[in-house]
Amino acid sequence: MQLKPTSPTAAKKRYLKKKQSHVSDKTYYNYDTALKRFLEYLTERGIDDMREVDSDEIVRFEEWRLADVKPITCRNDMRTVKNFIQFCETIQAVPVGLHELVEPTKVSEDDEICDDVLLRDEATAILDHLGKYDYASMRHVVLLILWKGGMRIGGLRALDVEDFDGGRAALEIRHRPDTGTPLKRKANSERDVIITPETAGVIRDYLNTTRPDSVDDYGRNPLIATEYGRASRTTITKHVYLATQPCFYNGGNCPFDRDPTDCEANRWGHASKCPGSVSPHALRRGYVTAARNAGQPKDVTGERVNMSGKILDKHYDKGSHDEKAERRRDHIIDI
Repeated sequence: MQLKPTSPTAAKKRYLKKKQSHVSDKTYYNYDTALKRFLEYLTERGIDDMREVDSDEIVRFEEWRLADVKPITCRNDMRTVKNFIQFCETIQAVPVGLHELVEPTKVSEDDEICDDVLLRDEATAILDHLGKYDYASMRHVVLLILWKGGMRIGGLRALDVEDFDGGRAALEIRHRPDTGTPLKRKANSERDVIITPETAGVIRDYLNTTRPDSVDDYGRNPLIATEYGRASRTTITKHVYLATQPCFYNGGNCPFDRDPTDCEANRWGHASKCPGSVSPHALRRGYVTAARNAGQPKDVTGERVNMSGKILDKHYDKGSHDEKAERRRDHIIDI
C-alpha cells in the first residue's frame, strides 16, 4: 500500500472530527491536549509528514514527555497517540500495524492513585464561609452540589433548572448528548440524587435571586448559568480552586507563609497556583471518603456518585487505616 503525504496537523483535525460525534467534551479536550503535545514534538524534530513517523520516533516522544510530566499523564498521552496512529493507518498516512508497536507508559500502582482530596472539615469551613458571605451565589451552589452530591463536574454542568425537584429535594442527572451535555458513562450515568432540604433551600434561593435569566445554545435553562448561558467547565473549575484556597475561608491566614494581599494565586483564574487549593474532583474524593467514614454503605455511596466499588476503593476512598478499621468495628464478630 502506497502511503499518502499527510501533515500531522491535517491528520489531527480529521481524527478529532471523527471522535467529536461520540465522545464527551472532556474526552475530546483530553485527546486534543495530548495530540497538541505530540505535534509540538514533531515540529521540534522537523517532521511535517506523518510518513516520517516510525516506532522509534514515538518512543522518543515518550522520553520527551516524561521529562515534563508524571508517568500517569504520559501513559494517558501515549494511549491517545496509539489510537491516533491507528486512525492514521486507515487514511494511509502511516504503515499498517504501526500502532501495535506503541506501548503506553508503564506506571506503578502508587502512580495511578491521586491523593488530591478535600477533607470534610475543610468542606464544612468553605460552605460555612460561602453561606455567610456569598449566600446562594453561583459559587456557593457549585461547591454545595459538588460536595453534597459527590458528582462529576460533567454531571453538574448537565443539570437544567427543570432537573431540580424542590418538592422531593432531588437533582435529576440526565444524559443529553444531542444538546451539549453528555455524561461520562452515557445513559448509565443517569440517576436522581437526593439532597437535604437545607441544600434544596439554597438552590431555590439561588434560582429566585441570583441565577441569570439566560439560556444555552440549545434553548435549555442551565442550572449553573452565567449571563452568557451554561457555565463552562473552566469557569466552574476556577470557582472551585478559588473557594478552596485556605486564605479564602479561614479569615485570610495563609498556611504557606504568603501575603494574601499580593499573592498571585488570589487573582481570578490563578487560584490553582495556591498549594492548598484543589480541583473539583477532589470534592468527589472527599465526599466518598466522608460518606464511608460516616457509615454510608459502599453500594449506596457508589450508586449515588455513579461509581463501581472497585474504583471507589482504589481511587476515591482516602480514609486512613484507623478510619477504615473503625468502620469495621461494629461488624466484627468475636469467633
